[in-house]
Amino acid sequence: MKVLVTGVAGQLGHDVMNELAKRGYEGIGSDLAPAYSGIADGTAVTAMPYVQLDITDREKVEEVFADQKPDAVVHCAAWTAVDLAEDVEKQETVRLVNVVGTQNIALACKKPDCKLVYLSTDYVFDGQGTKPWEPDCKDYRPLSVYGKTKLEGEFAVADNLEKYFIVRIAWVFGVNGKNFIKTMLQLGKTHDTIRVVNDQIGTLTYTFDLARLLVDMIETDKYGYYHATNEGGYVSWYEITKEIFRQAVELGHGEYAEERVRVIPVTTQEYGVSKAKRPFNSRLDKSKLGQNGFMPLPDWKDALHRYLRQIEF
Repeated sequence: MKVLVTGVAGQLGHDVMNELAKRGYEGIGSDLAPAYSGIADGTAVTAMPYVQLDITDREKVEEVFADQKPDAVVHCAAWTAVDLAEDVEKQETVRLVNVVGTQNIALACKKPDCKLVYLSTDYVFDGQGTKPWEPDCKDYRPLSVYGKTKLEGEFAVADNLEKYFIVRIAWVFGVNGKNFIKTMLQLGKTHDTIRVVNDQIGTLTYTFDLARLLVDMIETDKYGYYHATNEGGYVSWYEITKEIFRQAVELGHGEYAEERVRVIPVTTQEYGVSKAKRPFNSRLDKSKLGQNGFMPLPDWKDALHRYLRQIEF
C-alpha cells in the first residue's frame, strides 16, 4: 500500500510516516517546505520519501496524485493556530488551507478511488452541556473560525467521496512540534505560580498512539465518522497540568514539585487572553472505535508517561 501523508512537518504527520515505515508500507510525505527529513527523536524516519506540496494549489495537487498514485491519503495538513485564525487578515488564508485545500485533496482522491483520512476536531461542536459528543452527531455549532473551517473541510470530504474516514481529535500532543505539555514544562521552570483553566473538559490525544489507529483504519473499509482520543476519562487542563508535574517529579525533575511551583485552577473567563471561543465540553464519545473492531488508544496518563520519557526537558 502506498500512502500520501500531508503535513508531515507537524506532530501527527511525522508520526504517521514513522508508523507506515514500521509496517513496511510506502509512505510519501508532503508539506510546504522544499525538503523534509524528519527529526532525531529516537523514532524518526531520518530519510523519508517527500514531495513539496501546497494543498491550496489544485493543479499541483493533481500533479502529485498523478505522479505518486497513492492508494490512501492521511490528510494531516491544516491551519491549527486557533487564536490567530480569528484575525481578519488571516481568515482568507485559514479558509484556503482548511477548506479549499481539503477539497482539492478530496477531489484528487475521487479520480483514482483513493481512501482518505481527514483529521477534524471537537471544535465543530459548540461545547455546551456535559454529554460526550457522538461521532455521527450532526448538531454542529462551531464557535470559532478554526472550527467553522474544519467543519467545511468535513463537508468537502463527505460530499465528494465514499471511501473516507473523518476522525475528530482533541488536545493533541506529540514530539514534533509545540503543544500544551511542552508549554507547561517550560512555564514550570520559569514561574512559581501557574494559572490553568479547569472548566474546559476533554482528553488528550498522543500522536504516536493516534498514528497507529489511523494506519489500522486505512487497512480496512470501515469508513465513516470517528472520534479518537486517549482513554482514561475526561479531565480539565488543570488536572492534566497537575499530572504533568507529578510525573515529571517521578522522573527525577524535582523543580516541578508542588512546593516549588503552584498550579492554580481558574475559569476560562478568569483566565482571559484567548481570541477564539473554546468549547467547554470537549468530551468525545469513542465507543464506535471498539464497535468497528479498532483498538482504542491507551490511557492518557500512560501516554503522557511515555512521552515525558522520550522528550528532553
